[in-house]
Amino acid sequence: MSPLQQAWQRARRRQWLAVAGVLLPLALAVTAVAVRLAGISIGSVVLLVTLLLVVGTATWRARRLDRQWLVRRLDAHPVAQDSADLLFADTATLNPLQQLQRDRISRTLHGAMPDLRTPWPRRWLVASWLFGVLVTVLAVGWPAPGAPLPVLPGTAAPEASVALPPRLQSARLQIRAPAYTGQAARTQTALDAKVVQGSALDWSLRFTAQPSTAALQLHDGTRIALRRDGEAWVAQWRASRPTLYRIVTEPALSAPRLYRLDVVPDRPPSVRVIAPDRTLVLATPGQRQWILQFEASDDFGVAANAELALTLAQGSGENITFREQRIALTGTGPATQRRFARTLDLAALGAGPGNDVIAQLHVRDNHTPTPQTAQSTSLILRLPSEEQVLGADLEGMVKKTLPAYFRSQRQIIIDAEALIKQRGNLSAEEFVKRSDAIGVDQRILRLRYGQFLGEESEGAPKAPPTSDSLPTSDAPAADHDDDHAHAPATAQDSHDDHDHGASKADAAPVFGAATDVLSEYGHTHDHAEAATLLDPETRAILKAALDQMWSSEGELRQGRPERALPFANKALEFIKKVQQAERIYLARVGPELPPIDEGRRMGGDRADLGSRTLAISPVAAPDPAIVAVWQQLADTGNAPDLDVLSQWLGRNERRLADPLSLAAAIEELRIQPDCNACRSTLRAQLWRALLRPLPQVERRATPDPMAQRYLDALEATR
Repeated sequence: MSPLQQAWQRARRRQWLAVAGVLLPLALAVTAVAVRLAGISIGSVVLLVTLLLVVGTATWRARRLDRQWLVRRLDAHPVAQDSADLLFADTATLNPLQQLQRDRISRTLHGAMPDLRTPWPRRWLVASWLFGVLVTVLAVGWPAPGAPLPVLPGTAAPEASVALPPRLQSARLQIRAPAYTGQAARTQTALDAKVVQGSALDWSLRFTAQPSTAALQLHDGTRIALRRDGEAWVAQWRASRPTLYRIVTEPALSAPRLYRLDVVPDRPPSVRVIAPDRTLVLATPGQRQWILQFEASDDFGVAANAELALTLAQGSGENITFREQRIALTGTGPATQRRFARTLDLAALGAGPGNDVIAQLHVRDNHTPTPQTAQSTSLILRLPSEEQVLGADLEGMVKKTLPAYFRSQRQIIIDAEALIKQRGNLSAEEFVKRSDAIGVDQRILRLRYGQFLGEESEGAPKAPPTSDSLPTSDAPAADHDDDHAHAPATAQDSHDDHDHGASKADAAPVFGAATDVLSEYGHTHDHAEAATLLDPETRAILKAALDQMWSSEGELRQGRPERALPFANKALEFIKKVQQAERIYLARVGPELPPIDEGRRMGGDRADLGSRTLAISPVAAPDPAIVAVWQQLADTGNAPDLDVLSQWLGRNERRLADPLSLAAAIEELRIQPDCNACRSTLRAQLWRALLRPLPQVERRATPDPMAQRYLDALEATR
């Protein structure tokens, strides 16, 4: 930076400091007055605003020393010879004489740079600081309206008398929170406080005139005696509950007031599960480890050590055994929010297939003398058994057959009708093949419904199949057994003889065939019990539907879908009836209805009949004494019974949302019986505490003319 630039910057800095030095004491004086009149909160805002104004004004004044000011300042000095503007002009626009003059001025300024700074405004600085200090001292030291005059140090306060009642001169409240909270002891002059439950409170009060006795009166009637210690009156109390209190003396204070003491209870810790993301986890095959992560938080700190409770459930049915163990964990992170993690080795725990591992974290906080505990939600890891694993493998094997297994009767009819429309575009062999595939679907659906009649398998026929036994006519087949049916024997379905005409041992299954896989491995054997849950009427309808499916299947397997449609439609009608029927009844215990007295039937005798109308439960009415007090508060000429109200508050304190506010309103009116604003405040607080009736059904609003015409038209159409 050139010497000229440095001198310019020094001048600007001098200007900024001079302006700030003049305005700063004024800002402090305004702040002191604001604190005195409006309190520390408003004073802080005023201080911030005034400081911003000081900085902004000083910066604006410094920036006014621009290039034009610099040119004028240099021209006033002999070395510039009124040519300072050449230093900032473009060289290309100067003639040779101007360039020589510019070079000469530059060399001169390099050798002897004049001081461009303006002198300090000493008079303004002295006057500003004297005024600011004087206003600040007066604002801080001037007594508040109504405050007692201070007593000189070393002078004992006079004894109180009727003519000279005591006034509170100074107060000091020392708060020592419990050691486990980690909060430092603090001392304040305000007697309102918000402390942690269990904090030790020490009061030290001074009065302008010494009373004979003094105490702290709590709103519930408890008194904390103040004892005299020299010129001060002191008392101690451990904060166990929120309360309101006032200072009572003999003789009474000239200006008593009510103080509020809020006690914040120590909340128990809370535990949040981070991993896994669900309470029930199904283990994957071959899983050997289980990762657990928790986060515990507390307002005053969680203990560094925690316990992980593990429960291993083994066995099934009634032979279930439980084995418990506990693992100590050490948390990481800050005391108010610790994390606990553990990776469980399932083999080391002894967990095997079919077992459940249940985990739960137990934490405690630093509360003394008895720590508060909390536990996480129970996390369950379910290890699949060998049967479940085999079932999952089998499910993959028969996956190809599942779509056909769940074909519906309506879909079979739709497929048959579509095949009939495509007869002209298909060859005879392809047409028969597709019809046979629809017949296979009909067979699978028939077996599906047949399971509900107790049919384990179709079994072998009583007699060898003949041409007469084939369901080739339009009438339902009636020559097969009630519980088992004979499969249609055609040239195309010889591979299905193991289901209809022979036992499973007679026909070897074809490897990879979907139907053979289903019949070999996927057939269930637990539907025989379902047959006993159907009433006889439903069984008969379902049996008729199976007969129609049998006939439809025979026609489809022989390539005659148009002859199968009547049977398929009839089967669909029967299935709809089954769906609408009472399918299942579970009459485990016989009905125990009273016998019907035939002599009283249709006689109108209602003796010994119980009433079916619901009883109307009355709304709990509020205490009449409290209602009377609420009504008395509306009349300024009536003195409310505050003692009754205080006793009621003591009995109902737990159900109120903010009992201290109501207690404060009672005490304020007790101190100032003629205060109308206090009566209104207490009446409003008491209204919130009264029990109000439950909301009732509101009467419908009167409709407008258009809506009324619409309602009249509806009535006319009845």
